[in-house]
Amino acid sequence: MSVLGFDIGGANLKAANSEGRCASRPFAIWKTPDALADELRGLESLLPGACEIAVTMTAELADCYETKAAGVAQILAAVQEVAGPRPVHVWLTTGKFVTPAEAIAQPLAAAASNWQALATWTARWTQSLPALLIDIGTTTTDLIPIDAGLPSTIGLTDATRMMAGELVYTGVRRTPLCALAPSVPFQGTMCPLAAEWFATTLDVWLWLGKIPEDAHDTETANGRPATRLAAHDRLARQLCCDRLELDAAAATVVAQYLANRQIEQISTALEKVLIDREPRQTVIISGSGSFLARQIVETHPRLGGVKIVDLSAQLSADLASAACAYAVAMLARSPTR
Repeated sequence: MSVLGFDIGGANLKAANSEGRCASRPFAIWKTPDALADELRGLESLLPGACEIAVTMTAELADCYETKAAGVAQILAAVQEVAGPRPVHVWLTTGKFVTPAEAIAQPLAAAASNWQALATWTARWTQSLPALLIDIGTTTTDLIPIDAGLPSTIGLTDATRMMAGELVYTGVRRTPLCALAPSVPFQGTMCPLAAEWFATTLDVWLWLGKIPEDAHDTETANGRPATRLAAHDRLARQLCCDRLELDAAAATVVAQYLANRQIEQISTALEKVLIDREPRQTVIISGSGSFLARQIVETHPRLGGVKIVDLSAQLSADLASAACAYAVAMLARSPTR
């Protein structure tokens, strides 16, 4: 039985089937929420043959929906439109599948549930020993403790998880640079950053060579390509400069400083998550920012000697980036669901 998993985010849609094929596309749901069903159909057309649909989501937080409950209901209506007569299984933060009607009746459990699906599925690599999942994506970072083979978070909602340090609203592509630091080193002093969306963390990691260039990718702060040259321009404008004022050497100093601030932000949250827990034996890393997760694990004092399981090596780079969609598909295929 083939299951198609959807991970419906506010800025990206990801799909994976239980055979290990995946597809994704950027989709700013807050701009055209009524186009969601068509977008999902487009993804499904790349992965045909599914008998059942499994879904997890974070898009209910998009400001096109007045409430999370409204978002959950409208998102699931789009999924059911695409599924037709096929069964739809909705993953909850309580760690189980329910029908769309049941999910709509408890929207806060259906909202922002993808981290729980990923942690539940990846716990297979922990041998029931204390573990940690670090999933760094384009927008957010999840720090999920796993104990006795199950997620053991303090929080279940976005707000409670942020307060516990388990959700950090920072990622490797979409985070505005002014959210990382108020100022950066420039010309022998600290220059304030403009409180404007001139550049994002994508530009930092492009400039530092951690994310490959893609001239066809225009999902950037200014709609220009995801290249190092264009990233240089965007970084410069964050200081109200251009590339002639902020030369390549100065851009590297700025980018490295901001990279370090992002690492500190995640590491501080990680310290909060780990402080009262027994030492972790395994750390699972995933997401488009797995390179950053590895760097953090290898330098964090509480994670010395842990076994690192990189989903991009266990699966593939593409499938690891769509890991939440794959996880929900695999969980739905399990006869124990």
